Amino acid sequence: MPNNEPFIKRAPDQRWAPTQSQLDAFNNAQEKLLPPLVHSVRVKIAEWRENNYLGASSTSKALLEHWFETEHQKAGQDTPFQFYFAQREAVESVIYLYEVANYKDKYDLLRLDESGRVSPGMFPENWTRYIVKMATGTGKTKVLGLVLVWSFFHALYEKDSPLSKNFLLIAPNIIVLNRLRKDFEGLKYFFEDPFLPDDGFRDRNWRQDFQLTLHIQDELKPISDHGNIFLTNVHRIFMPEEQEMSFEDMFLGSKPKADADTKRDTDLGKILRSDRIKDLVVLNDEAHHIHDEKLAWFQAIQDINDKLKLKTGKGLALQCDVTATPKHNDGSIFVQTIADYPLVEAIQHGVVKTPVLPDKESRLKVTEKDSDDFVERYRDHLQLGYIEWEKQFQDLNHVGTPLLFVMAMTTKEADAAAEFLEQNYPLMRGKVLSIHTNRSGEIKETATSKKDKEELERLRKAADEVDAEHSPYRAICSVLMLREGWDVRNVTTIVGLRPFSAKSKILPEQAIGRGLRKMFPLDVDETLVVVGTAAFVNFIEELKDQGVEFKYSPMGQRGGRAQSPLVIEIDTEKTEEELHELDIPLPILQPRVVRDYRRLRELDVEGLNHPIAQLQDFPGDTKEIVFNNIHGDFDHITEVEEFTPEWRNVLRFYTGGILKSNRLAHGFDELYPKVEAFVRHRLFGRTVSPEDETVLKNLSTPGVRKIIYDVFQRAITKLTIRDVKTTELRGYRSLMEARPSPKSNQQFVKAKKSVFNLIIGDNDMELAFAGKCEHQFKDVQAFAKNTEGQGGVRFHIEYQNARGSISQFYPDFFVKLTNGIIYVVETKGREDKNDRRKIARLVRWCRDVNRLQTDYRYEPLYITYEDWTKHSDHARSFKDLIDLYQTDTYAHAPEN
Repeated sequence: MPNNEPFIKRAPDQRWAPTQSQLDAFNNAQEKLLPPLVHSVRVKIAEWRENNYLGASSTSKALLEHWFETEHQKAGQDTPFQFYFAQREAVESVIYLYEVANYKDKYDLLRLDESGRVSPGMFPENWTRYIVKMATGTGKTKVLGLVLVWSFFHALYEKDSPLSKNFLLIAPNIIVLNRLRKDFEGLKYFFEDPFLPDDGFRDRNWRQDFQLTLHIQDELKPISDHGNIFLTNVHRIFMPEEQEMSFEDMFLGSKPKADADTKRDTDLGKILRSDRIKDLVVLNDEAHHIHDEKLAWFQAIQDINDKLKLKTGKGLALQCDVTATPKHNDGSIFVQTIADYPLVEAIQHGVVKTPVLPDKESRLKVTEKDSDDFVERYRDHLQLGYIEWEKQFQDLNHVGTPLLFVMAMTTKEADAAAEFLEQNYPLMRGKVLSIHTNRSGEIKETATSKKDKEELERLRKAADEVDAEHSPYRAICSVLMLREGWDVRNVTTIVGLRPFSAKSKILPEQAIGRGLRKMFPLDVDETLVVVGTAAFVNFIEELKDQGVEFKYSPMGQRGGRAQSPLVIEIDTEKTEEELHELDIPLPILQPRVVRDYRRLRELDVEGLNHPIAQLQDFPGDTKEIVFNNIHGDFDHITEVEEFTPEWRNVLRFYTGGILKSNRLAHGFDELYPKVEAFVRHRLFGRTVSPEDETVLKNLSTPGVRKIIYDVFQRAITKLTIRDVKTTELRGYRSLMEARPSPKSNQQFVKAKKSVFNLIIGDNDMELAFAGKCEHQFKDVQAFAKNTEGQGGVRFHIEYQNARGSISQFYPDFFVKLTNGIIYVVETKGREDKNDRRKIARLVRWCRDVNRLQTDYRYEPLYITYEDWTKHSDHARSFKDLIDLYQTDTYAHAPEN
């Protein structure tokens, strides 16, 4: 079933808050559990959202509407794309505080503090800095992308915008930098997901105008007046006197060359401080590193701000940091944090894996031995981790390779753990990657020879691609862990062999963070098995004080169920002959419910039924922007001239939007004159001129816009979508073609009568139906569940839904009887307005198939939950179900 939890808008009082016992665990230091400003921001954002973003610029409103109020259908996806609510709330918070509330310095932000524990001295920067706290795996980089797009277009389209089209995007290490480089090269990141509105939206050419030049490290291209993204790690922006040459610098950022600012190898640090850059927005990915004003990272940004202020009188336009752990060494959260999506909520919403710990009995079976040999001392823990991983591997290896992650104390111990795994477990031979990291959790680079440097590059690439399909690795052994930014999704088991404490400056969410990202889509529940020393497990359990709920499970038994999703796949325990007998051919018909684009020219504007839009007056051609002082009192008003777009661009935008909403790739030339005629002669109940400024302003109001879209949606649907009554047989699909399909761990039927290993049900009725087909109905030769989502059968029939549009219908089961007849079965709990349309289409589909071929016979069967509860106990065979339900099924579509 689809998981909608991450997309639900939640009121501030519906968000996680610590209980008193959790506060007691932190000595009532609430600032270690909740950022002190966030609740106030959430309250203001919720009210602002309800008031349709009152006070925001036209650019901001347009982007917010496009991102969060427009349906985004991506090619090849069954369901529309949506940003998570946490991502929405984060970018809303940035825009509101910066543009509407004008909270840009420490004294402004102090007004949001409800705890009474925040003081000006906690804000070391003297420029606008906002921090977004989001758990690992919840899409922090998308938030940076949204902020970047907003700043760019605000600077481009809004008069006297204080924002910038130049961006310094800072990564903490080379792994994060390479990830961002892959995303941002060619700016494809912004075009693959709906960051950018279509050209014409709100009369702007968004995609055409998004002309940014990407500069990576010191490989600088000509600085563009249209906008620049400087992608680098922090070492590249230090001034020359702050850098020291070493091979590690070559990996993390080399010091400037003597010929910096010449044609080749230009020094980025100097460019950012030069007259070429007049304004700048700083975006920090994985910004937990910036926790101390004495750090070179902070000082480098401060120096850039100071140089800008000397040149232009203004410093940085904005600094926006994203991280899962914006915490000081004492555990308190950075006070600049304005948005928070904590790990407890991310787990509850199914955005990340749920951690699973050994239950009490399992822990008692694992002990540390009194030995100074690392492997002997921790053999129980390594073996437990391997056993749990092996069960996951057996379940999941057809859809992805789960990874075992071992954290050791020293590089020598990491190598010993790797050797133990390879020597003792055949599945691990030649499959273990040992990564040596430094004390900061970054890949350690101390090689000097060419051979060692080549080996280092191989290791870095292996770490970067460890969960790719072509990667040979199944386990990783490392000192500490790779910190935030190592975006591996396939870690399913973590073995912690380190004594953690507050002195380690490692947070429990960092210790398990590398395993939280999900392997599979949102609708699949996934778990992360966490085992290790008693000290390590106790350390991880500190997350309970932050609201995280762990699962506890027996572990260590071979052959038991893995803590992993189910995988529905072709049953490898059956012979080819058995699978052939159990296969069910699925006919592929040419669609008979189609869109006839050619009929657009028949659309008659005079015959459209619609409400009459009221033509409102919009006096004046300016809008007032009210400014308040630091105390919230009125200070002054500034008048800004209103911009009126060119009328043809407005009508072209509406025409393109109508075509897109109807999924029509062609027809602009036929539709545009009809939209113009409707606006001129029908929309307002009298003839008007779209050239008139008042008419244009009315066309931009939500009510008028809705009338235009709705009336053309209905008319085009009625005109172009039809059942052509004929079809052709294109061939057959075999169930054997289905790819493995991961599903949430749930009850299932172990099937002997199916090509698949397991049969699941979306509800109790489906599971009971599958059980009867498998165990009770002797006249059933074979059956299968029509699985959706990643992999699976995904068989569907097109039909016309209640709105008149074309949708896809996925029947529940295929059943082949011993007499050879194949039934396509739909089971239904509570009926909705589309169900009768689906069944009528299924009946006609079966008739078409039987008319077009004689090799097989297909019959429809529709069973409602109400009928099932009344009669299922009395059904001894599938024929009994036919007798009960087939007549009613065919009644949905009587023969003409």
